[in-house]
Amino acid sequence: MADDVVLARLGQLETAVRKAGEALARLRDENAQLRREATKLGDDRRQVLAQIDALLKDIGKLDLE
Repeated sequence: MADDVVLARLGQLETAVRKAGEALARLRDENAQLRREATKLGDDRRQVLAQIDALLKDIGKLDLE
């Protein structure tokens, strides 16, 4: 009886370890994707800021008085 309980518990632990490993792999993939997206957003932001700066300089050159 005790062996059956130990074997059942061992099976549960193996299942839990497998699921945890799968979750870890999935989270690593998601983390890598989020890092790529964050890098892209940062690049996009820098481009937009450069465009805004150029527009502001052009507006500053206009004689609006």
